[in-house]
Parts: sequence; structure tokens; C-alpha cells
Amino acid sequence: MKTKINENIRLLRLQRGYSQENMADLLHLSTTAYGDIERGKTDITISRLEQIAQVLGVDSALLLSPPSLPAVSQQAFEAVPVTHQAPPTPDMNHIQLLLEKQQLEIEKLTLEVENWKRRYERAVTQEQLTRELINALTPQPAPARERIGF
Repeated sequence: MKTKINENIRLLRLQRGYSQENMADLLHLSTTAYGDIERGKTDITISRLEQIAQVLGVDSALLLSPPSLPAVSQQAFEAVPVTHQAPPTPDMNHIQLLLEKQQLEIEKLTLEVENWKRRYERAVTQEQLTRELINALTPQPAPARERIGF
């Protein structure tokens, strides 16, 4: 049964024009983890099955049913023009979430840069203070006396 579920997922993914990378992103998985699902290397939980069904826009029961390919005659096959189908565009909610995620990442990096700047400025200031303190505490050699000459 596992292989049929995985075959159904793969067929529906291909019908929708999604790549494995698209599916992995939409499911918040690594590409390897998603590929393992399609190859049958990973057992699918019910919640994961429902997530996949939601992304594919089908009922989860459809993923459990055996794959059915309609019989197509040669004439019907030849009558269908070959066209390039663009991959489906993500919905606005998904785009909004991606934008928010990127904005948070930018804010995080900005804070990191500011932190490193403060640390650098503090280090430079501490180095200057340390040098001044060392110079102040280091006894200065007495000026050399001039020889009067004998």
C-alpha cells in the first residue's frame, strides 16, 4: 500500500507541475526528506498525508486509492497539442508568509551586524585605553645626560 500512496503523490505532483523542491518548501521539509517520501523510504504519518493532500488540493482519501490512468487511444493522444504548462503560482497567503519570513531574516541579520559593530568599537576603545594605561604606568627612562667633557 505504501508504494501506491507514494506513486499517487508523485503523479499528482507532476500533474500540478510542482517539482520536488516546490513540494518540500510548501511542506517545510528538506528536499531529501520529501524525496524519501516519494521513493517510499519514509513512512508517512496521517498528518503528513493530510498536509500533502492539502498542498496538492485533493482529498487525502484520493492519495490512498490505487492510481488510475485513463485509457487513451493513439488518435486521442495525437490530437492533443503539446504545450508547456507553467507551474502553478503560489497563493497570496504563501507569498505573504515568505515575505514576512524574509523580513524577519533581514531584521535578524541587521541586529547581528549592529552587535558586531559594537563589539568591534568596544575592542578598539579597550585597546586604546589599555595602551594609554600601559604608557602611563610604564616608568619613563630618565633623559640622557649630556657629557660635559673631561
